[in-house]
Amino acid sequence: MGNRLEGRVAIVTGSGRGIGRDTALQLADEGAAVVINDLGGSLEGEGSDLSPAQKVVEEIKSSGGNAVASGESVAEFNTAEKIVQTAIDNFGRVDIMCHVAGILRDRMVFNMTEEEWDSVLKVHLYGAFNMVRHVVPHMIEQNYGRIVLFSSGSGLGASGQANYASAKEGMVGFVRAISRELSLFGITANAVYPGGNTRMAQSVPQSTRDLRKDLSDQAHGGTEDDGSTELSYWDFPEEYMDPANNAPKAAYLCTEAAGNITGQVIGTNGWPLDLYSPRQVIRSIHKNGRWTLKELEDLIPFTLSNGLINPVPPQKK
Repeated sequence: MGNRLEGRVAIVTGSGRGIGRDTALQLADEGAAVVINDLGGSLEGEGSDLSPAQKVVEEIKSSGGNAVASGESVAEFNTAEKIVQTAIDNFGRVDIMCHVAGILRDRMVFNMTEEEWDSVLKVHLYGAFNMVRHVVPHMIEQNYGRIVLFSSGSGLGASGQANYASAKEGMVGFVRAISRELSLFGITANAVYPGGNTRMAQSVPQSTRDLRKDLSDQAHGGTEDDGSTELSYWDFPEEYMDPANNAPKAAYLCTEAAGNITGQVIGTNGWPLDLYSPRQVIRSIHKNGRWTLKELEDLIPFTLSNGLINPVPPQKK
């Protein structure tokens, strides 16, 4: 065990399995006392079972660490408060909050129900707000805190996941806003794009994987027989896809050493560690006065839209 987080208290939502579990174990291994929060439901968010969280607690304690289980939902404001109170009641403080909990309700937007939209946003995006809102007063009081929200590269655009993508990229905007609000109090807030061969990843149907690969090939001008050696997400070695690869990178953002990193999006999937660029203007056209529609029709094809990649290009006949 290390001691980088000795004396610190962490909450990790969705830590009964997968990436959340590995993150919690990493934090505990560095000396943090950890609240293992997991509703223990299905990937769709149905049902509850405290045993996954309890098993992680037992694993941490058997290694000499300190942890306690919580089965409350992040999706509701009042139950999220109970998760934070669990840390206060058991350990007297809270220094770190990693929001990993998530569910899937994949559906094409023309088939998606209101409930499928709402339920995903409630866990991911509302859950982020609920948890942050309740931990921040404690962090402000002690003038220290580390917040890591587990977003997703799917937020950059993933077919069949309009709800998931919206929630995940909403978390990025949320992080960038609160990082500005909280920096004066010694609190950092960052988002990560994790990945790995988790229960959630395994649930994606092969037909959806094939569709996404085809769209990616078309968008980049490649085909299956073009001789390209570039690997798709699903073709990497097993060791690359191990969810545990995310844990040390996320844990670093929770240490004192990462105090100068805030408002960022960090890619933690696989072996690399990636820093994503913020949104910024990459092209612009200008005139002194209001544009006419005719002027825009004449100029845009040769300026702003020149070379843009259609995410779903026309199918070859």
